[in-house]
Amino acid sequence: MVERAERNQLLHYLAESREVLLRALDNLSGEQRRFRPAEDRWSVADCIEHITVVENGILRRIQTILQEAAPEQVPDTSGKDQVILDHVPRRATRVKGPEQVMPNGRWADFEELLRQFEATRERTLRFSAVTQADLRSRAFPHPFLGPLDCYQWLLFLAAHCERHARQVEEVKSDPGFPRGLGATA
Repeated sequence: MVERAERNQLLHYLAESREVLLRALDNLSGEQRRFRPAEDRWSVADCIEHITVVENGILRRIQTILQEAAPEQVPDTSGKDQVILDHVPRRATRVKGPEQVMPNGRWADFEELLRQFEATRERTLRFSAVTQADLRSRAFPHPFLGPLDCYQWLLFLAAHCERHARQVEEVKSDPGFPRGLGATA
């Protein structure tokens, strides 16, 4: 069962990672939002799209799995809370996710993209705040971290957002990044 302190930590991290991301987007022009440091690198808009698609998919998966009958045995996920907090936000290792979560211009209008992100994060926050389900009693696999319980998946969403907020900062610090309004020095 998720303790009150764990829930509070989760809600704080979800809200904090949202704010970090939104601050990184302040005052960016359309050109800056679309700038790619290299052909195989993402733009700021690509990062936001990816975060939104991943978060929507994982939240749906959590909600679905919590409606299924409880498994006889839950995989061991002990110690993974800290692994998520320590390693997911770091950008030391590039990781390629599944094709279905790659950015492909689902929302061409950046304001609509931001609305989608905000709506998605709001659903995640609301679910995390009100669910009475035992988030520790169900787990499903992450492609690199192995099985994570539903609480850990929600922690992952916050850490994943922080990871890509850091990526946005990397894009903004690229020497080729268009200078002007919103650009870093």
